Amino acid sequence: MGTIRTSLLTLCIMALFCGCAAQQNPVVLLPDPDGKTGTVVLLSDPDGKTGTIEVRNQGGAQVISQANSAAEVKSFTTAPVSLAKMDESQIRAIFGDALDAQPHPPEHYLLYFEGYSTELTEDSLLNLEDVYDALERIKPAEVTVVGHTDRVGSRENNYFLGLERAAQIKNLLISKGVDEKLIETRSHGEDNPLFKTDDEVPEPENRRVEIIIR
Repeated sequence: MGTIRTSLLTLCIMALFCGCAAQQNPVVLLPDPDGKTGTVVLLSDPDGKTGTIEVRNQGGAQVISQANSAAEVKSFTTAPVSLAKMDESQIRAIFGDALDAQPHPPEHYLLYFEGYSTELTEDSLLNLEDVYDALERIKPAEVTVVGHTDRVGSRENNYFLGLERAAQIKNLLISKGVDEKLIETRSHGEDNPLFKTDDEVPEPENRRVEIIIR
C-alpha cells in the first residue's frame, strides 16, 4: 500500500495513495478532531500501474480501483462517498504540496565505452549533458555509478576495469560540483551483462556505466 500524505493548508485531511498493490488494501480514514472531512485519491505508479484500495469507517466502505478516482469521508459514522474522477489539474490544485513532498523517483542513465578502455563513446560524451541536467534538477542528489564490461579479458581484470570506468565518471561529476561524499562507485565487471555472450566476445552494449540519481 502506498504512503499517506497530508496537507494542513487545506484545513482537511487529504490522502494520496500511489502504487498500491494489485490486491485490495483496506484504508481507514476518519475526520480529524475538529470534524474536517477527508479525501482519498488513488494515483498510478510512475510506470503507470494502478492497484485497488478500500476506504472504510464505522459507516461503511468504498472501493477505489481506477487511477485518479477518489472517495470522501464526511463524518465518523457516514460511509465514504465515491467522487467524480479528478483530472491532473484538480489533483495538483488540491494536493500539490503533498505531491511535491514525495521522494523523487530514481533516474537511470547509461554511458558506453570504447573497447577495453575508459574512453567514452562520442554519443555518450553528448549524453553526459543529460546527466548534468538531472543533477541540476535534483539537489542534493545521491549518485551511484556502477561500472560494467563485456567478456573480453579475464574476469578479474574486468572487475577492475569496471571500477576504473566508474571512477572516471565520478571524477567528471565532481568536476561539475557534485559532492564526492554523495557519489558511490561499484563494479560488476563482466558479471551483469545487458546481452549475454560467450567468453572473449566483444559486446559494445555491455561496456558501460549505469548512473542512478536519487
